[in-house]
Amino acid sequence: MGKKRVGILTGGGDCPGLNAVIRGVTKTAIGKYGMEVIGFYDGFEGLIEGRFTILRQESVSGILTQGGTILGTSNKANPFAHIIGEGENRHVVDKSDQCMELYQDLGLDALICVGGDGTMSIGGQLSEKGASIVGVPKTIDKDLMETDITFGFDSARYTATEAIDKLHTTAQSHHRVLFVEVMGRNAGWLALESGIAGGGDVILLPEIPYEIEEVVSEVRRRSRFGKRFSIVVVSEGCRPKGGEQVYQKIVEDSPDPIRLGGISHIIANQIEQETGIECRVAVLGHLQRGGTPTPFDRLLATQFSVKAMEMVVEGVFNHMVAIQGNKLVPVPIEKVMNKQRTVPLDSHYIKAARAVGASFGAKID
Repeated sequence: MGKKRVGILTGGGDCPGLNAVIRGVTKTAIGKYGMEVIGFYDGFEGLIEGRFTILRQESVSGILTQGGTILGTSNKANPFAHIIGEGENRHVVDKSDQCMELYQDLGLDALICVGGDGTMSIGGQLSEKGASIVGVPKTIDKDLMETDITFGFDSARYTATEAIDKLHTTAQSHHRVLFVEVMGRNAGWLALESGIAGGGDVILLPEIPYEIEEVVSEVRRRSRFGKRFSIVVVSEGCRPKGGEQVYQKIVEDSPDPIRLGGISHIIANQIEQETGIECRVAVLGHLQRGGTPTPFDRLLATQFSVKAMEMVVEGVFNHMVAIQGNKLVPVPIEKVMNKQRTVPLDSHYIKAARAVGASFGAKID
């Protein structure tokens, strides 16, 4: 028999720490277990199109501190709904059997899928067709079920908090209301935690529909008591009570076609009209995804990758690595698929924010 062989791909959006996982899997597989590693380019797109490379020790040298992913990624590729053509010639085909043929032709003993809820859902579907899948949780939104945290979140939280810190001084100098819009489609963890860490006066989350009157009231209250500026931290997925999320455009060839953005500009205009206080908006966008991973994310990504390889060797397949408390544990991918971990209203973070005077733009019982 030849050497055992493991595949790895990075799916969904990029974030700091992906290269740390690729490095950890490759070094552990080769150095500890004597296995070969196949890296697929651009997530599931590489699996669909048969684009891959053999990863060696030298392939992953020096990438621990590097942002992004050396393998590339795609948040559009889906073997079960692969889009071909454009316009009237555009149609969707199932390429999953073709992917399984490549999986078998390469003699893979397992496929490590690094990504968020979309990646885990696709991995779970491939496992139902016979692939031995191990998931590694990645998302800057911290919205994956069954794990306390995901790598990528701490780096994004640091970037957002640093931005809030810097915007504080200009808001104070010019006596303005400064809106800082961060990512977070349906889960507001990033806005919540960076908002608390950065001293946000108002924090708007998808989980708590806001009332514009409450936001106006908080800005006015601060102004009356001599605070002639305010910082409003906004999750891109927040919405007014009884209203809908605001989106910039629809990307038809994406599994998640709605591209959110613009809610901060709408609220800023409303606040300016109601209070007469000048407002400015800073949308952090993809800044949150880039750059060097924090030490915490490097440590977490390395631990996840080593645990993933242990699961491969022990035959614990169709599971995702998770951290629960202080322990790394495998959890069935089916518990993660097609679900999102949102901020509960009784979160200790919400209690802490309210205790220090932050408003959530709504009355919370």
